[in-house]
Amino acid sequence: MGCRASDHNLNGNFLNMKRRDLIKSAAAGLAAAPLALSATTAKAATSLRMQTYWGKEANEIFDAFTDDVKTASNDELRIRRYTGSSLVPDAEMFQAVGKGTIDMCQGYAGYWPGQLDIASIEAGLPGAWTNYDEAMYIMDTKGLIGLIREAYAEHNVHYLGPIMGGPFDLLTKQPVKSLDDLKTMKIRATPSVAKILEQFDIPTVFLPGSELYVGLSTGTIDGVIYAGTNEYLSMKLYEAAKYYTSLNMVSPGYTDQILVNLEKWNSLTEEQRKCIELGYEKHATKMHTWMVSGSIDASTTGHFEMSALPAEDSARLRKAADVIWEEEAAKSERNKKAIEILREAAKATGRA
Repeated sequence: MGCRASDHNLNGNFLNMKRRDLIKSAAAGLAAAPLALSATTAKAATSLRMQTYWGKEANEIFDAFTDDVKTASNDELRIRRYTGSSLVPDAEMFQAVGKGTIDMCQGYAGYWPGQLDIASIEAGLPGAWTNYDEAMYIMDTKGLIGLIREAYAEHNVHYLGPIMGGPFDLLTKQPVKSLDDLKTMKIRATPSVAKILEQFDIPTVFLPGSELYVGLSTGTIDGVIYAGTNEYLSMKLYEAAKYYTSLNMVSPGYTDQILVNLEKWNSLTEEQRKCIELGYEKHATKMHTWMVSGSIDASTTGHFEMSALPAEDSARLRKAADVIWEEEAAKSERNKKAIEILREAAKATGRA
């Protein structure tokens, strides 16, 4: 079967069909009409191995995604999801997908800026956008997605699309009242953020998400810029560091994505690809909501002491990002086009 059963199977598969139609409608954001795809001859199930940098804290939301794809495809597609670094190091997921070592991943391009020219731009440069609607305007309407997809295709990887995250703020073992306080701390940061912090003489180091708890507990690092209180709570980082400081550099603060090996993607039928696309769309919306609303709830649990950088320090961070924008634009003609999209959006929204 494809995404929809043929009419003569309607009675026997009514409940499954109804569920599949609901999945499709929710994923695609359609008002009522289910996706009209022709029925095909039943095929053997295709198994896909997918790694994410997320751990067990996100099991429920990923279980829903894999179940949606399985149901929508009438059991033709079965995605087995593995937690962070289970199969390959998180920072190597992009390469692993391109080589076919794994079939899919949900990753964060901030892990591989040296491997993909547009990676840091995709991940969410400081100052790139100020809210979800603006981010999607840049990605979708202004065409940033197309440039990103083009870049990944050159590495035998199909880019399904962005998954907008939640807050991207600082968690430390000691309170932070200004940028100067960070000069005596070693902060975990992605390469692009590290370039900004280093302008203020703030020491940085990179660790994948799966190593943050140990890093904070052992004193390898004194703080992290990784996500928001939702993720910090679920990863139990508050047991080692409880001081949460809003940076106000960019919102949504980071961008995940789902990648699929391009050869594997092309081997699927059009209907199977549509099932994955619709499952991704629902998953992306659900995950963004989970991260944002979860961070609001987590901030009230008492596990964190909440504060924010002074407005002048946040402005200094955003200003320092200008250097990063120029560096990114110089990497390739494609990056130059991407940065121009960001600059045009900044003008259109009155930020420049």
